[in-house]
Amino acid sequence: MTNLPNVTFEPADSSLEGTVVVLAEEKFVLPNRAAQLNRQSRGQIKRAAGIADFKGESGRCLDLLAPNAAKIDRLLIVGVGEARRLDHDGWVLLGGRAYAELAARKIDVASIVLELKNRRVDSKSVAAFGLGMLLRSYRYTKFKKPNDRRPNKNAVRPASIRIVCRTHRAAGKAFAAEHGLADGVFLARDLVNEPANTLGPAEFAERACELEKLGVVCESLDEAALEDIGMGALLAVGQGSARPSRVVVMRWTGTGRKRVRPLAFIGKGVVFDTGGISLKPAKGMEDMKGDMGGAAAVVGLMHALAVRRVPINAVGVIGLVEKMPSANAQRPGDIVTSLSGQTVEVLNTDAEGRLVLADLLWYTQDRFKPKMMINLATLTGAIMVALGQEYAGLFSNDDKLADRLAKAGHDTGEKVWRMPLDPAYDKEIDSKIADIRNIGARWGGAITAAQFLQRFVRDVPWAHLDVAGTAFASKRSDINESWASGFGVRLLDRLVAEHYQD
Repeated sequence: MTNLPNVTFEPADSSLEGTVVVLAEEKFVLPNRAAQLNRQSRGQIKRAAGIADFKGESGRCLDLLAPNAAKIDRLLIVGVGEARRLDHDGWVLLGGRAYAELAARKIDVASIVLELKNRRVDSKSVAAFGLGMLLRSYRYTKFKKPNDRRPNKNAVRPASIRIVCRTHRAAGKAFAAEHGLADGVFLARDLVNEPANTLGPAEFAERACELEKLGVVCESLDEAALEDIGMGALLAVGQGSARPSRVVVMRWTGTGRKRVRPLAFIGKGVVFDTGGISLKPAKGMEDMKGDMGGAAAVVGLMHALAVRRVPINAVGVIGLVEKMPSANAQRPGDIVTSLSGQTVEVLNTDAEGRLVLADLLWYTQDRFKPKMMINLATLTGAIMVALGQEYAGLFSNDDKLADRLAKAGHDTGEKVWRMPLDPAYDKEIDSKIADIRNIGARWGGAITAAQFLQRFVRDVPWAHLDVAGTAFASKRSDINESWASGFGVRLLDRLVAEHYQD
């Protein structure tokens, strides 16, 4: 996990020195401390802004070296645009943007004054700003060899940040929870970024079970246990690999009462997906180390919930398999028997994630009787055809759950778009010789995959998130420069906080 910058919070009247960051609103409206610095510099700051045609627009930054103000070596003025538009996600993005400006200039220590001209910056907004800085600071350097000539080239910069604000005590407390959330996102990113040769099913299971240090109860089920349980669909996916499959169950009992029905989060964890006998093209296959992005998000979420000591019961269930072609591999045309007893005709071995999830969904609802289930999976390329890399696909049998997820996605920037579930699509996956087949016709592939999963869901509110376009190789943003995004951790953490946490 990356080294995080040290963030501290100090009163609004704290002294300023060294590198200082202030905010400017649209039309170059400066808050009190920034206006004071401008007066101390005899108007130098406003004059520089006019020359640079800087008006406080969102996304722009003005950099002034050694302005004529006491003890200040450098002043960065970060534009926020219209302050009234700054919601929680806006503050997160602003924090990431400010951190990026400091990092680009290789600044080690900085003070950031968080105030606006005519609007109070509350403690939650300050904490959100801090979260954005942490998220942007992430770097994956596990396999980077230190350079003797540049021993600190992988060090996090800036390493120390003072946030000066009116709500410093409350902001510090609020930031502690956001720090735990960032840790969960980073854990998910680390898992997705790691190559499959060092992160197979067994190694992934071990990493997930490290959550026991936080009070999460973990079970790692090996292939013998999975055979006894009857997870024939999941085991068939990994039968071509020399590395045995695993299922990990993580339980967080935040209520202190084991009988309280949990929330259930389920993740597809194909640590590497060659496609099997239905082999993928060579171009881009290296990205298939990220086909466990759903499972990574579930582990990251469970980490965040445990660190925050959230007073809910939650269970995370992840299926960890490797899909390889070999003499033992699953063949097109095979028929497998799932845990539910339904038989599946496998027409394409590359449609394997739904087989993994089919057994996990049935197992989770049968064993834990959850209040609701949400599964995450890098399931189909078809969802990227429909939504690109901006939104994850949302499929649900429950309107309330779907609406809550959509709102949480809007609030966190981890956006989801609801897609249809309709019996009209079922005929595409009906099999002549088994109960169901694992692929449909060419069109609507993301929908028919969701229809497949729905056949393994009984009377429980359920949502399926297809994160194929958002979990890895996603677009760079103000809060992430990494190949892996950790998508889903903040989304589901917000869902829990808003609707399930007392």
